[in-house]
Amino acid sequence: MSKFLTDAERKEKEEKRNDLITRAETVVNTAKAEKRELTPDEMQELAEIRDDVRKIKEFLKLDDDFREMGDSEKKPDPEPKEDVSVDVKADRECKEKRAIEEQERQAFEAYIRNTLMNTRDTNLTIEDNGAVVPQTIADKIIRRVYDICPILEKSSKYNIKGTLTIPYYDESETAINVGYQTEFTQIASSVGQFTSNVTLTGYLAGALAKVSRSLIHNSQFNIVDHVVDLMAEHIARFIEHELLVGTPANPDAVPPTTAKVLGLSTLTNVVTASATNAITADEVIKLHDAVKDRFQTNAMWIMSPATRTALRLLKDDMGRYMLQDDISLPFGTSLLGKPVYVSDNMPEIGAGAGVIYYGDFKGLATKFSENINIQVLRERYADEHADGVIGWFEFDSKVENAQMMAVLKMASN
Repeated sequence: MSKFLTDAERKEKEEKRNDLITRAETVVNTAKAEKRELTPDEMQELAEIRDDVRKIKEFLKLDDDFREMGDSEKKPDPEPKEDVSVDVKADRECKEKRAIEEQERQAFEAYIRNTLMNTRDTNLTIEDNGAVVPQTIADKIIRRVYDICPILEKSSKYNIKGTLTIPYYDESETAINVGYQTEFTQIASSVGQFTSNVTLTGYLAGALAKVSRSLIHNSQFNIVDHVVDLMAEHIARFIEHELLVGTPANPDAVPPTTAKVLGLSTLTNVVTASATNAITADEVIKLHDAVKDRFQTNAMWIMSPATRTALRLLKDDMGRYMLQDDISLPFGTSLLGKPVYVSDNMPEIGAGAGVIYYGDFKGLATKFSENINIQVLRERYADEHADGVIGWFEFDSKVENAQMMAVLKMASN
């Protein structure tokens, strides 16, 4: 029997193929269990696995062909075969190979997509988005990019249902006294008292968008994935806004609104600027020093892009610009040696606005009662020839340790 591979080599190839398929299933099932999309690294790994599996299948197919040829040499054909030219046969085999390869690729990608998200649909209308659906649609959609800082990542996160009460020890009111003592004399006691003034509950938030099925069918790319990505981005921007600015009660609104997530809006470690429309170098230094050295290691600045531009023009007493370019830091800029993050959610310079945060933002507590989940509703809007993309989450955020952070507020008038 003719062999392209020895029995040992064939067994090794088959085992490697099975291991690769098992690895692919593990990657997909892990993402599914964590209720998230595949990361770019995971997608790259799955693509490499797909190519490796295809190559192994081709090796095994060649081995099968060689074994078949060996058997045919021993057993003469009972009937004469059709005389097929070499070129025609090679062309036919090439087409069959390409068809099998494409079929396997589609099956592999369908397996990954369907296992991870089942099927997903979109959320826009042909009438409102005609520019997205020409006769030949582009491979990408260009949208406005928003600057988002890592405030959620840096905060102290709690995944707990119900109400969370965080004990707070106020040393200014009830300090533990330490001093010299005389042997055989009773030590005077002091009271260390914890207060429970940081309580996190949960506020439900959600977003819903409907997608025209005509838009889905007329698109040459996966517009459903695009809308799901947009939903996730908008949720991230909303959460960041609540962490930085919050939603305090507004009795003057019509109708009056109650407080929701407060985030950093209640921060009591405040440096007040002397003007309503300008920041001085001295005020930046005061804000930096408002955070004790113990919390400086992981400190960073957060401000709006316009505020960062204003700080670029500030100089110290030696005439040096305070804001420095540093490619080793995120966003490539540093202020007094600490990274500068910008966010479009931060207020601009104006009367009474809190325009710059500085410190270690682990002092901000963030609690998620319900993890962020995004679902596609296929049947709910069937009578509208549309599908829905809906996102739900429940969270709360408050200042946990005011010593770790400070805010620069502009003068009120």
